[in-house]
Amino acid sequence: MLPERGRHLLFGQRGAMSYRMRPQDTLPGEQDPPSSPPPLRQHPEQKVLKPQHRLTDEPPPALSDGMDVCPCAFSCVSSVARGSRDDNSPQEPWHLRNMISKSRWKLLAMLALFLAVMVWYSISREDRYIELFYFPVPGKKEPCLQGEAEKMVSKLFGNYSREQPFFLQLKDYFWVKTPSLYELPYGTKGSEDLLLRVLAITSYSIPESIQSLKCRRCVVVGNGHRLRNSSLGEAINKYDVVIRLNSAPVAGYEQDVGSKTTMRLFYPESAHFNPKVEDNPDTLLVLVAFKAMDFHWIESILSDKKRVRKGFWKQPPLIWDVNPKQIRILNPFYMEIAADKLLSLPIHQPHKIKQKPTTGLLAITLALHLCDLVHIAGFGYPDAHQKKQSIHYYEYITLKSMMWSGHNVSQEALAIKRMLEIGAVKNLTYF
Repeated sequence: MLPERGRHLLFGQRGAMSYRMRPQDTLPGEQDPPSSPPPLRQHPEQKVLKPQHRLTDEPPPALSDGMDVCPCAFSCVSSVARGSRDDNSPQEPWHLRNMISKSRWKLLAMLALFLAVMVWYSISREDRYIELFYFPVPGKKEPCLQGEAEKMVSKLFGNYSREQPFFLQLKDYFWVKTPSLYELPYGTKGSEDLLLRVLAITSYSIPESIQSLKCRRCVVVGNGHRLRNSSLGEAINKYDVVIRLNSAPVAGYEQDVGSKTTMRLFYPESAHFNPKVEDNPDTLLVLVAFKAMDFHWIESILSDKKRVRKGFWKQPPLIWDVNPKQIRILNPFYMEIAADKLLSLPIHQPHKIKQKPTTGLLAITLALHLCDLVHIAGFGYPDAHQKKQSIHYYEYITLKSMMWSGHNVSQEALAIKRMLEIGAVKNLTYF
């Protein structure tokens, strides 16, 4: 047993040693500690600490003077300051790890929610886009409102003179000298003599079957890949006027594109088709002249003169079996309107970088002036990530081929989108 002073030295400093002693520990030479050790003598400057945590269920014995003190260092812990902990205690690290783990799960959940919202938004925008610009094929004829397209034209083109013929007429260049302000393709300046010879062997009238209609329902059939497997052929054949473009074939594709052709817009380089196979006997073949050599070519074909071989970016056909009565020359006014009003292209451009509307946009412009109701089908190009997809329904040719064509396909897409938004035209295929 230790003397009383030794116990005071070991246990008197605020019970510091009492925190580290366990009840089963014994000091050297000490055997069987008494069940009720005598109270420790209080230092004059030492405050009596009340026990905060007890390790035994027995209440501490009270001193004779009535003061509550910790009677045994092995039965309570009184020296640990509030908020302190043992170095071996795992409670705080586990708590921190738990908080970090929960924070990570919350962060992951928020990211997952954000991604889900973005995916939903993207899909909803795509669905909305298709809903706005995709019009299902009507089972019955859609009602035709006379003058409806004319109202829409004023929104697109603003105020301008509508007193323009669809096709060039001989009297306008032979009897009355009306000088054109622009060169081809926006005018006929400098090509009048050639034009006179062509107009002398062609016609300019609109067939009576179209002219007599009180309300004209028209569809412009593009050449886009979206027509493939569309099964729109029967619906297309029901329109009063069906306008086709360039060398797009009909034979073999009737189920998707129909077989009726009222007008076909073309230029020499795109005339590689057989009119007797791809068109009807009364189809109007409308020449879109981009340069003076185009008049040379059509004159040589119709008059069986010496063929012109130079001046074309692609060799046009040298033999073309066509009836001159079917040929019409498109008024360059409509090319000017499409370029200026729809694409905001300058009319006067350097020849090396001259941009011009596509035949498709030109055909829509013509239809808006000729018809009361205008639908389109097969317009639009593949998305940017679909670089290898064909742009035509009848041949494999990619968007890369349009790079040096002189056409701004992005600007034209915006122009067609605006027409769809205001209801000037309606789409039979998604755009």
